Amino acid sequence: MANVDEWAQDAERQVLDAALQIAADRGWTWPTVKAAGAAAGLSEADVELLLPHGPRDLAALLGKRHDALTLAALPDPAALKIRERIRTAAMTRIDVAAQDEAAVRRWAGFLALPIHLPLAMRLLWDSADQLWRWAGDTATDENHYSKRAILSGILASALAIRLSSGRDAAAAFVDARIENVMAFEKWKGGLKPSQLLSDVASALGKMRYG
Repeated sequence: MANVDEWAQDAERQVLDAALQIAADRGWTWPTVKAAGAAAGLSEADVELLLPHGPRDLAALLGKRHDALTLAALPDPAALKIRERIRTAAMTRIDVAAQDEAAVRRWAGFLALPIHLPLAMRLLWDSADQLWRWAGDTATDENHYSKRAILSGILASALAIRLSSGRDAAAAFVDARIENVMAFEKWKGGLKPSQLLSDVASALGKMRYG
């Protein structure tokens, strides 16, 4: 079993590496998945076994890779105040994603399609959850969910701004929204799930169309 898991993890890494070189031109499609699999030395049957949902699985792999790279790059949170923890977490996550800018633009376009918005929301939620946990959040009541909803929206919009207007503009946006996080109890009262979904869809659309 361990050997199978190791094979799968290594194969996923190789396919994703190859896909990042292809997706900028071809987008997040089944042909991209198959071409990346071939470049990684896998048969078409192996690719379908490894990534049964094709581009959706590949998109999830990229989100997970960026999350892992972000956590590895973050400093010890103990030395930072909570405001700086959230800012550092958000900007590090955005900077990591921007390193694959060309592919991320096509990735965002894929996730912006209505059929893929649930996947986009899940990936954003996972990112926000890991960043809040790094920051030391231990809330288990409704605050747990609202904090992650707020940060999910910040991450989506900040990445869109980073890709369209540069890092300084994204940093200014994050700084302004940190006040929302710090004024959490007041701000969450106006937060509606439908509003968050609309905000995320809008941010992904901006990454797709500029």
